[in-house]
Amino acid sequence: MTSKPPLPNRKSPIKVIDMHTGGEPLRIITSGYPTIPGDDILAKRRYTRDKLDHLRRFLMFEPRGHYDMYGAILVEPSLPEADLAVLFIHNEGYSTMCGHAIIALGRYAVDYGLVAPVEPITPVNIECPCGLVRAEVSVTNGKSGAVRFKSVPSFMFAADVELALADGRAFKTDIGYGGAFYAVLDAGKFGLEVGSSPVRDLIDLAQSVCSAVNASITLNHPDHDDLAFLYGAILTDGKDAPAKEPTRNICVFADNQVDRSPTGSGVSARLAIHHAKGLIPTGVTRTFESVIGSDFEGRVLDTTRCGPYPAIIAEVSGKAHYSGEASFWHDADDEIGRGFIVR
Repeated sequence: MTSKPPLPNRKSPIKVIDMHTGGEPLRIITSGYPTIPGDDILAKRRYTRDKLDHLRRFLMFEPRGHYDMYGAILVEPSLPEADLAVLFIHNEGYSTMCGHAIIALGRYAVDYGLVAPVEPITPVNIECPCGLVRAEVSVTNGKSGAVRFKSVPSFMFAADVELALADGRAFKTDIGYGGAFYAVLDAGKFGLEVGSSPVRDLIDLAQSVCSAVNASITLNHPDHDDLAFLYGAILTDGKDAPAKEPTRNICVFADNQVDRSPTGSGVSARLAIHHAKGLIPTGVTRTFESVIGSDFEGRVLDTTRCGPYPAIIAEVSGKAHYSGEASFWHDADDEIGRGFIVR
């Protein structure tokens, strides 16, 4: 019989600090995780996925987490400019970018001494699987506050792609990249409304959209094949313009996980799409609201290229808060405690 990988015990627990950004949780692993080898961040991501996935389930799943839990593993940076490096974990695996996590990690880096605080703005460079993300943390009287970040080049991969759901309903979707790839479309085209329609209905639609995209579209990214996968669907209120009015969306990602925040990488992808379609000029700040009403601000800071794609540098800002801290371990005879999911 194959032995199961060991989990932390009471003498050597995994310690975490929990935060949330706009309601979306982030569990930051502060100690107790094994050393993760790899020449670069993507190699570390592959090693963690292949060798340490039992620890993701241990921390993200019940009884310590839940279906929509999200986490961050701090690893040794490989980029010389990076102050810290991070792997993102969730209910399905390992994402390549996470804006809500960047906002939380910016505060954490200042408050816990990973970088020296500088008033009024402390820069924090965070190496992610998608590349280097530059965060700026507001600091007043030694206290951290709101965070903004400049993401990796974001671009519109495809516009108005015509597809059909499994039930035959035709639809059009844009596909954008903001550190991860998303299908972005108006929920109203299906008679649904973000914020008032049942979330279950929005999840079902997002799942069907992702299935249709994956069955018909081959994604690619100029930097690395590891980045070329559809992370989720963003269902919007259809208010792509005017640019100065707020717009609302819900992001359903990974294994039908629902983001409580507006989704930082999703805001970057939406900004890239809006800019490519001439709907938002450089420098205009727009408010993006989540399914629970929390908000981020986003703007197109600059234009650039990502391989063959015209791209933008998006700037996204928000505020994270602390929830608590904990030490997690496993009793040797507790099979259920290795991690399970009900939903």
